[in-house]
Amino acid sequence: MPTTQQQQQQPLQPPQPRPRPTPPPLTASAHQHDTKKHLLLASSGSVATIKLPSIVTALAPHRNLSIRIVLTGSAAAFLAGQSAEQPDLAAVAALPNVDGVYLDADEWREPWVRGNSILHIELRRWADILVVAPLSANTMAKMVGGVCDGLLLSTVRAWDTMGVLDPVRLPDVEGVEGAVGGGGEEGGAAVVRTRKKRIVVAPAMNTAMWEHPVTAKQVRVLEEEWGVANGGWVEVLRPIEKTIACGDTGSGGMKEWKEIVGVIEERMGLTRA
Repeated sequence: MPTTQQQQQQPLQPPQPRPRPTPPPLTASAHQHDTKKHLLLASSGSVATIKLPSIVTALAPHRNLSIRIVLTGSAAAFLAGQSAEQPDLAAVAALPNVDGVYLDADEWREPWVRGNSILHIELRRWADILVVAPLSANTMAKMVGGVCDGLLLSTVRAWDTMGVLDPVRLPDVEGVEGAVGGGGEEGGAAVVRTRKKRIVVAPAMNTAMWEHPVTAKQVRVLEEEWGVANGGWVEVLRPIEKTIACGDTGSGGMKEWKEIVGVIEERMGLTRA
């Protein structure tokens, strides 16, 4: 039997995270006319993932907003109930406006058969905008290279980059900055109005990673080849200079989360009363 002194010397074990509520199957067409604006909010493997709950909480006043969250496996490791700043996924799922928290395993929860929906396609169809905050160095490289080895990257890879697949869902979302497309008649047949839905990314990584030459090449693809300024679909919220988690000081820290909230509100036409 351990003595009282030995019991007192034993390190405290961190609390086990509660099970994440499994999101129900998603069929985007069922939400086509729900009058809400749809934010697909994702995080990849950077410590800046701990700011995701703050972003969601700050958007709580917008009751006409529906949020679905996608986490990579490494991002989920930062939200396992380590502290108040790092709640577990059950707590994240309970935040206002959150209608689902998705992990890679949700894509393959059941063996697929013909006629079943495909989650990354339904998420793309459902979303009015995708915001990836943070976008890690690894996920950025995979995004630019076309790799789709998880739910988030599959959604990005299947994005309607030409604005020809997904119909305009809400008139007031049509005016999102950088939107393209129109309506009318062509050849006597009705043309469904479409637009390029935006992907907003907020990179976050070590200073050496951000200043690496390969990162400059990848950012050039995102901002120039795929950027909204050139008729594309990607907007990059460049990192800021700060002392980052590893102790280094320099560029690479994710844009302040309050500024990311402001970008989301502006791009989605969300107004505060």
